[in-house]
Amino acid sequence: MRYDKEVDARGLNCPLPILRAKKMLSEMQSGQIVRVLATDPGSIKDFQAFARQTGNELLGQGETSDKAYEFFLKRK
Repeated sequence: MRYDKEVDARGLNCPLPILRAKKMLSEMQSGQIVRVLATDPGSIKDFQAFARQTGNELLGQGETSDKAYEFFLKRK
């Protein structure tokens, strides 16, 4: 998937991946996409809830080949 920015939050525990993503999104234009990499298993539910609460769209999520979680968020 095409994305405009990337946040590498691997090795960080909750709530740091969300906070880093939130900071990046605040610096982006509406419609831009950020890719977030995280290793915290709790980030799966965290990013789903974050998207619902903020109105940013969770376009996709999955796992990378090196066992990191990958999230694509579209700025509202």
